[in-house]
Amino acid sequence: MSSTFLNSCLLQFRYYKELGEKTIEQVPEIKLSFQINNETNSINTIVKHLSGNMVSRWTDFLISDGEKESRNRDDEFEDTIKSKKELMEIWEKGWKVLFDTLEKLNFQDLEKIIYIRNEGHTVTESINRQLCHYSYHVGQIVMIGKIICGNKWKSLSIPKGESQSFNMKKFSKERDRRHFLK
Repeated sequence: MSSTFLNSCLLQFRYYKELGEKTIEQVPEIKLSFQINNETNSINTIVKHLSGNMVSRWTDFLISDGEKESRNRDDEFEDTIKSKKELMEIWEKGWKVLFDTLEKLNFQDLEKIIYIRNEGHTVTESINRQLCHYSYHVGQIVMIGKIICGNKWKSLSIPKGESQSFNMKKFSKERDRRHFLK
């Protein structure tokens, strides 16, 4: 496996970060604490959880367990965020640790063993695990955003009923390959 895998993962992580940000942009600040019911999380708590997970998992990634003693996971599910500005600072903190770490890895690192809660994973397995975990939670953020925004929601992909015109635009251009961009 080559660095193509790492570049692809960086591209995917950036995509999910962007989806989350475009959703948070659309949600009024006062609604960031909205919960559908007591068993669901708000956008605020999901962001706190994601950031806490990222800081724990990606700090000292190759040398210490991904579940840091300093992490207070239960606190991540308490909505203590007071503003969208604070929310975005927490959001950025987690993503910065992730990207700073991933960008330093090379293909020789992919088969190394790291630990999460004392369970061994190859670096490749760990990256895949986190990519799935983060996309799951970003999907929750998007769904909550759609519920909150209702008819005012601006689609983050191809809007309903516009697939044909979208495809016509895409196929009217020359073939292109997605590229990794920093």
